[in-house]
Amino acid sequence: MRAVVWNGTRDVRTENVPDPRVERPDDAVIRVTSSGLCGSDLHLYEVLGPFMSPGDVLGHEPLGVVEEVGAEVASLAPGERVVIPFQISCGHCAMCGSGLQTQCENTRAEGQGTGASIYGYSSLYGSVPGAQAEYLRVPRADDNAIPVSGQGPDDRFVFLSDVLPTAWQAVRYADVPRGGSVAVLGLGPIGEMCCRVAQHLGAGRVFAVDPVAERRARAASRGVEVFDSAEGTDDLTEQIRDRTDGRGPDAVIDAVGMEAEGHGSARFAQRMASFMPKGAAAKVMETAGVDRLSAFRTAIDLVRRGGTISLIGVYGGMADPLPMLTLFDKQIQLRMGQANVRHWAPEILPLLDDDDVLGVDGFATHHVSLDEAPQAYQNFQDKSDGTFKVLFRP
Repeated sequence: MRAVVWNGTRDVRTENVPDPRVERPDDAVIRVTSSGLCGSDLHLYEVLGPFMSPGDVLGHEPLGVVEEVGAEVASLAPGERVVIPFQISCGHCAMCGSGLQTQCENTRAEGQGTGASIYGYSSLYGSVPGAQAEYLRVPRADDNAIPVSGQGPDDRFVFLSDVLPTAWQAVRYADVPRGGSVAVLGLGPIGEMCCRVAQHLGAGRVFAVDPVAERRARAASRGVEVFDSAEGTDDLTEQIRDRTDGRGPDAVIDAVGMEAEGHGSARFAQRMASFMPKGAAAKVMETAGVDRLSAFRTAIDLVRRGGTISLIGVYGGMADPLPMLTLFDKQIQLRMGQANVRHWAPEILPLLDDDDVLGVDGFATHHVSLDEAPQAYQNFQDKSDGTFKVLFRP
């Protein structure tokens, strides 16, 4: 089959790889009909290269049709349309039972000390072949495939794999009071969807910050109050405070993470690690990795006293200096983590009807073939050609 594979820093290619097959009686194999290109994939494209191996199949946002099931799969049948959460969970351990599928006790990448395995996301999360491919093996299929309607476009349901539950969790964790205010840092796909979810769940005012004019315009068209981060942190902080009685918003969502532009030394350290020998680079990232924390620091400065910061942008550093005095003094509540897709899916699924209240049908800007992946990755990284959200159509 054709699949998008990692071959080095900023080097992805579309190649022929072996077809997946049922390996265990609880497996299923799906034919992928749509698969997203995620901002997290850009971490593999550059920053997390030390944890990748040439030939690794990328991608973790699939929608498809069941082709084959193992003998123990009870809830799925060939021909069913399913969306696949980006993490693999067992559905019955203590963590899954408490709604924390990302911490599943039976699918953790134990050798790395990390949480549940993730499709197409490096040795840090199990080196599981990914979903930017024609076919995908789904382990523990009864617990890791969500049946969806056979009617409606792929775009209606594919975002349930990652974008929708990630944004939903970010807003729920932000604990925005009904009629209250929230600021979203970063207007990539997750950040913009956070704005939409916050509005739907009753936020009174939604502010958003991003340096890209096209992204600000997208959010502004849906009633979000937008600010250009290129104007400087102090200026935008004061502007938002002026609109919140001088206090700052009730909550801030950091949807940027380690791809943020920030202190030059952190950026330099990330780049240097990506060019070191694999074993040495991985050890450096595991023990002394640093992030570009400008977005997180902005969130700390911006949020009102006693407010909440929700971190949904991915961070990976192990030696990040944090302003603990400010966090403590402002009595800031902090929540974070990868989205627990199965936990939030029942709340989100009823919204994916013809009313399309979250605007998912028109959310993607580009629909491309797998063979166009190298250019799609480059455009997404460079924010060129109007690239906002890419869906591959195998």
